[in-house]
Amino acid sequence: MLKPGMFISDRYEIIDKVGSGGMADVYKARCHRLNRFVAIKVLKPEYSDDKNFVKKFRGEAQSAAGLSHPNIVNVYDVGDDNGLHYIVMELVEGITLKNFIERKGKLEVKEAVGIAIQIAMGMEAAHMNHIIHRDIKPQNIIISREGKVKVTDFGIAKATNSNTITSNAMGSVHYLSPEQARGGYSDEKSDIYSLGVTLYEMLSGQVPFAGDNTVSVALLHIQGEAIPLRELDPSIPLSVDRIVQKCMQKKPERRYLTASDLIADLKRSISNPNGDFVVIPAGGAMDSPTITISEDEVNHIKNATKMSSAGYDTSRNIFQNTDARRTDAGIKQEENEEEEELDSVDPRVEKIIMVGSIAAGVILTILIIFFVVHFFKLFPGSKNNNTPVNTIETTTEDENTSTPTPATTETVVLPPVVGLLLKDAQDTLYSKSETLNVTFDEEYSDTYEKGMVVSQYPAAGAEVASDADIKLVTSLGPKPFQVPNVYNLTDSQAVTMLQEAGLVVQHEYDYSDEIEEGRVIKTTPTREEQVIKGDTVTVIISNGPEVKSVKVPNLLGLTQAKAIKKLEEAGLKQGEIVSDYSDTYAKGQVMSQSVKEGTEVDNGTKVDFVISLGSGVVDPPEDNSPQSYEASGVVLDENPFEYPGDSGIVKVVLIQDNKTTTILKQNLDYDSFPLPLDTIVSNSGSQGTITMFIGREAEGDSEGVVKENGKYIRYEEYGTSWPADFTPVGE
Repeated sequence: MLKPGMFISDRYEIIDKVGSGGMADVYKARCHRLNRFVAIKVLKPEYSDDKNFVKKFRGEAQSAAGLSHPNIVNVYDVGDDNGLHYIVMELVEGITLKNFIERKGKLEVKEAVGIAIQIAMGMEAAHMNHIIHRDIKPQNIIISREGKVKVTDFGIAKATNSNTITSNAMGSVHYLSPEQARGGYSDEKSDIYSLGVTLYEMLSGQVPFAGDNTVSVALLHIQGEAIPLRELDPSIPLSVDRIVQKCMQKKPERRYLTASDLIADLKRSISNPNGDFVVIPAGGAMDSPTITISEDEVNHIKNATKMSSAGYDTSRNIFQNTDARRTDAGIKQEENEEEEELDSVDPRVEKIIMVGSIAAGVILTILIIFFVVHFFKLFPGSKNNNTPVNTIETTTEDENTSTPTPATTETVVLPPVVGLLLKDAQDTLYSKSETLNVTFDEEYSDTYEKGMVVSQYPAAGAEVASDADIKLVTSLGPKPFQVPNVYNLTDSQAVTMLQEAGLVVQHEYDYSDEIEEGRVIKTTPTREEQVIKGDTVTVIISNGPEVKSVKVPNLLGLTQAKAIKKLEEAGLKQGEIVSDYSDTYAKGQVMSQSVKEGTEVDNGTKVDFVISLGSGVVDPPEDNSPQSYEASGVVLDENPFEYPGDSGIVKVVLIQDNKTTTILKQNLDYDSFPLPLDTIVSNSGSQGTITMFIGREAEGDSEGVVKENGKYIRYEEYGTSWPADFTPVGE
């Protein structure tokens, strides 16, 4: 048994064991040559010395290696290392369709149809390459984390043609076609039947046929009647029910003849779910009369079941677990699942094989005698014709005579060309035979560089005619895609998204007034541009607004309003404003500032300043002039605004001798408070009260609303009043 850390062929490092089957174990490994994770299927030691098993094991890889499709698990490599035979495959992380159905009970119709379409597309690609899966079932379908559906385990698939007759029927008995259950003929339509059973289970949450043992289930496939889906769930559309019925016809010719036809109807059912467009050939329906089979056939099926129980265990998934981890719960679940399979040899086929073997022996003996006679010239007139290597001799009869005429067809064994540049691949193939017809197609590939061969068909090792058609698929390189939109995401969010897309991330930083610090301003290349996996994307991260140095202006001699405006123009803010007497500056002018003119400070710095109250000396009134009174030192020390930036019209009134006089009306903001008032002059010496009102815009023509400068204003009294003591001027 392989252990983590061991290497195969000095290239694949074993990470962990993720699955086991009847004849092979599966490991998660890292390919150090291409720096990627892969799944490696390793033939069990007890089978390594069996040439038949080894041949079948390698044949499995050759069958699947020629397939390259998004809905099929890719086979990358095949080899052996000191008697250890292995296949290297794509590592798919996700969940099996079987587990997905168990979790959800049953799937939504659109979800089930979408999955079925992807399975059918994988089957279509295999069938076009003359490969039948023969074991389509939910356990062999993986739904990746990205939602891609992939068909796995081509372990019993073989290159075939329309005349192929299987010598055994393998796979879970619950999904087996009637012809496979009989141990006879199977073709592409057998896969379609199994897909129909799988779709039935997705939509209903149960298999159509269940029994106490494999024999009873196999018999139900041959002669039983499945309950129509719409009887189990009337919400299932008519078209989908009819598609499943057509897939599960007992006679292959009454099913869909190709996966392409099935895909067309599945897609049509999405746009027209209740349409009656599914055509089932006359006499073929799920409610057709029960098929009667003979007692011999029943005994044959029973014998086949017994033989399969003696064979290797195919009920366990040879491929990796869907999440690339092997858990105790997963192992128990696999062990408890009834993956009952048929593995039998039809006695009638055995007779055919026996007769064929005898015939082959007779023909071989005749050929040996023929070569000996020609080589030693035992008969007069015989010629020493050296038969070319790699030729097949057949006989044809002349139209006018019955005399056999020898015809010779040269064959070649195809060399491996995957991974070579197209020209090198063509040269390699033509070196085997210049008459080979080599064509090529192109597709995107993350594995092979542009111009390299991604896949070949027929696969390497196949023996073909010297003028056979050979198809090569070359790489266009990785598929381009747009840079993901990471605008305004955090740095970590952007890095995760870009790295998951296969891009290399580097950073730059810049100031931004719109994007907060630590978030993405933009990328280079931009989000509209095309990139491929492995490209480098530069992420520009915001440092927040740029802090600039500004010079403090001269405020001395300015009024309070002009001083505030000049600070704002310089990018500064007003600080604390207080009042004091001055013999130098007139009343209402700035007499000093907290930061000296010309000093460089950060943008947004607050500057305090002092407003002059005048000299404080009042000339005595002229004779016969009325006595004047004044109140000074009144400061409105409570802020009517709730937060910095809040502003409004502030109106201050004096109530004295039952008269109301407005002494201030001005647009002010939060930073204007505490607000010192200029000296208030009155003709009365009685005490007064200072009251503040806040003006806000309001709807017109309502009580308490006045119109000022074209706007409707409502003044609301602020809750605190301030006393004002008046003294005669000059005292």
